[in-house]
Amino acid sequence: MRRFQILAAALFIVCASLVAFASEPTTTTISGDYVEARTASVFAGACHFNGEVVTTGRDAVVAWNVTSGKWNGVDLAGVRAIAVVTSDDTLLSTDALRRMEVTIDTSASEAQAAAFVRVLEKKYASSFGQVTSVHRAPVTFRHVKDSYRVEAVGFASLNVDAMPNKECCKMPHLVWYAPLVPVKDRKVGYTSKVTYSGGVLGEAWERGHENSAFYGPFTL
Repeated sequence: MRRFQILAAALFIVCASLVAFASEPTTTTISGDYVEARTASVFAGACHFNGEVVTTGRDAVVAWNVTSGKWNGVDLAGVRAIAVVTSDDTLLSTDALRRMEVTIDTSASEAQAAAFVRVLEKKYASSFGQVTSVHRAPVTFRHVKDSYRVEAVGFASLNVDAMPNKECCKMPHLVWYAPLVPVKDRKVGYTSKVTYSGGVLGEAWERGHENSAFYGPFTL
């Protein structure tokens, strides 16, 4: 009887492990281009940073161009998305409530769009908070050298270029934030213009002509 109980317990543990394993999302490395632009300078002098940190920097436009990878068997290569994230406090605060509104390019299938949203929810919840709304619309993502032009007409856009002489790399002590998405060899960019047309996250806004961007290749 004792032996039977031990065997039964062992069998239960094995079955539970198999169920837990089956419930885990299967994924291969997901990689591509990433760019973000905030409503505050990420590279600036200390006085400039301190002047902004209590008054602005609660919003950002972020964008991805996935080049390879799968989530639960769904190939995400070619998926383009742009999103707006807002926080109840500066994005430097990790305790404030955050929300995100996303637009995924219409060239993505419904399965791809759903899988990409799951990636955001599973991998980036601490950075973006709750995904409150998902839209489907054409998304253009142009990356030429160190320039980015991303737009979903009627939703959001960003124009970002490299900083002259890569100043952010020469003076890293003046970089006050980290990208919302971990990127390799991250660079600080100059935002000529970033816009949100307004929606579930609030009223429309526009910023520009400041060192408020990060960009680089991402890998999950």
